Amino acid sequence: MPDDQPATVADVHAAALRMPGVRIWPGRPDRPVYQVGGRSFVFFRTPRPDAVDPETGERYDDVIVLWVPSEADKLALVQDPRSPFFTTSHFDGHLSVLVRASRLSEVTRGELAEIVEEAWLSRASPARARAWLQEHGPAGGDGGGRPGQTHR
Repeated sequence: MPDDQPATVADVHAAALRMPGVRIWPGRPDRPVYQVGGRSFVFFRTPRPDAVDPETGERYDDVIVLWVPSEADKLALVQDPRSPFFTTSHFDGHLSVLVRASRLSEVTRGELAEIVEEAWLSRASPARARAWLQEHGPAGGDGGGRPGQTHR
């Protein structure tokens, strides 16, 4: 399937598993936590009181958390009200964004893959991130990465 097709939950799993050194933290099979070097970079969150449907008050049961490299990256994803990415006060100061699985189709498979790669790079060890970048180039293939971006 081409990278310009709408993203799905299966694409989240595939993109996370494509990254080297990934381990799935044991837990609920329907809510995997993807880690690199013992550090989470994508996880499927249980329903929580901070992410609810504004009309019904029901807790969202399909929230995915993705780490981001910086606060600027987070803001770039969440500040447009049309974006499927969001945050809650619970995640203030946390370098991550949230997205509902039911809204993944609002981004392309390629965009999602880039966001998952960035999540992995933000949590991988410097050596592992450097090795991946040497082989693949910066996430999104822009040839230079973002100014000030660090890969832990």
